[in-house]
Amino acid sequence: MSLVSDLINLDLSDSTKKIIAEYIWIGGSGMDIRSKARTLPGPVSDPSKLPKWNYDGSSTNQAPGEDSEVILYPQAIFKDPFRRGNNILVICDAYTPAGEPIPTNKRAAAAKIFSHPDVVAEVTWYGIEQEYTLLQKDVKWPLGWPVGGFPGPQGPYYCAAGADKAFGRDIVDAHYKACLYAGINISGINGEVMPGQWEFQVGPSVGISAGDELWAARYILERITEIAGVVLSFDPKPIQGDWNGAGAHTNYSTKSMREDGGYEVIKKAIDKLGLRHKEHIAAYGEGNERRLTGRHETADINTFKWGVANRGASIRVGRDTEQAGKGYFEDRRPASNMDPYIVTSMIAETTLLLKA
Repeated sequence: MSLVSDLINLDLSDSTKKIIAEYIWIGGSGMDIRSKARTLPGPVSDPSKLPKWNYDGSSTNQAPGEDSEVILYPQAIFKDPFRRGNNILVICDAYTPAGEPIPTNKRAAAAKIFSHPDVVAEVTWYGIEQEYTLLQKDVKWPLGWPVGGFPGPQGPYYCAAGADKAFGRDIVDAHYKACLYAGINISGINGEVMPGQWEFQVGPSVGISAGDELWAARYILERITEIAGVVLSFDPKPIQGDWNGAGAHTNYSTKSMREDGGYEVIKKAIDKLGLRHKEHIAAYGEGNERRLTGRHETADINTFKWGVANRGASIRVGRDTEQAGKGYFEDRRPASNMDPYIVTSMIAETTLLLKA
């Protein structure tokens, strides 16, 4: 195994200018992350300089077998923390050979919203809190839980330390450092309320880059859990009963919200979100009804309400924002399995392009 490890960690720059580019895309379920690698003649830092590629869409439920070719368009580049050197990870979206976005390509529609002049002028910032659960591989039961049984009730696990309270920290820390190496704007991590559940935060990121960075961070986490022999779950309610679900709280601000008088802008934006509550809920992740019950720090899925420092609200405004009269707000409704391209662009569309 030492020889295999040596080869995995081989520094290619000593012998060749060629690099390896891992092309990453989202499969047919909307949550399955796919990737494959290709050799390029030298380092690349601009995604527009990368070649397009293709894959068999019939094997990812994205195309019929008789016309299976789907084209990958490179959109964002990150440093590869696994191969290191000049090797890269490439976030792509998917198109037909005729150049039309395939139905599961949610990035293309988001890019249109983020390129709208009214949205560009507001320099939309996002901070996404991605919760997830680590599962034991063979039994699909949370890491650290007795097989077929339950740990003690919630309370001692949130942001805790200790072998009987924090399960999987090595994975979490490896992911944190790998994301920083990759150039992802990861801003922190913490243990969550349910044991075996963790969170990382990405942002502040501007516009479409929030989605690119979150998908890259998810891919890196999938790879690390693969190495560790642990299953990664983005299920919004992995364990039924008196256990917290998993969300992807999305913090948001615009230029106008961050300036003096921004609190009034925030309140108007929240009013607009309330008008489209059902549309947002429908787009905020599958199985979210199991999580948004009005318990465990959530608002009921059918109810829209906001409040200052209220974690039982749909939208939470921080106490610091209220006191400063400007800042940001947190949309607490998105599930952990949401598509960040959909959620971020929908928030921008509703708050900036919807006429009151």
